[in-house]
Amino acid sequence: MAPVNETDMILLPQGLKALKQVTKQVGLDLRGAYLNLDGGFDSTHNRKCMFNAGLIPNIPENRRNRKRPKRGRKRLFNAAIHALRVHVERTFAWEDKFKRLLLRFERIQQRHYGMKLLAYVLINLRAFCGV
Repeated sequence: MAPVNETDMILLPQGLKALKQVTKQVGLDLRGAYLNLDGGFDSTHNRKCMFNAGLIPNIPENRRNRKRPKRGRKRLFNAAIHALRVHVERTFAWEDKFKRLLLRFERIQQRHYGMKLLAYVLINLRAFCGV
């Protein structure tokens, strides 16, 4: 956890280290997998951390008020894979509309999990039917 007045970027190296530990315990190999992040995480340090973890950073370049593109090698970015991020962000945004999940009225874990699954079904049904 980070203090409220600090950015999420400081959590990235610790998060990658924890991700590597979990995948090692489970037996997964993440080398060559894409890591989708928004433009706020675009920095040399973050990209280096991701490459060292064996992941491919998929971050749109943050122009930072530049008039001309940055010199040097072009940054890796796959727009087709990054477009899938919209679905995840939409799901999290719509999940907040379910007050019962937001405030966590359920004390029993299985009931809360069931309510989450029901909410996800309704969210995906809404997106699938175009409502």
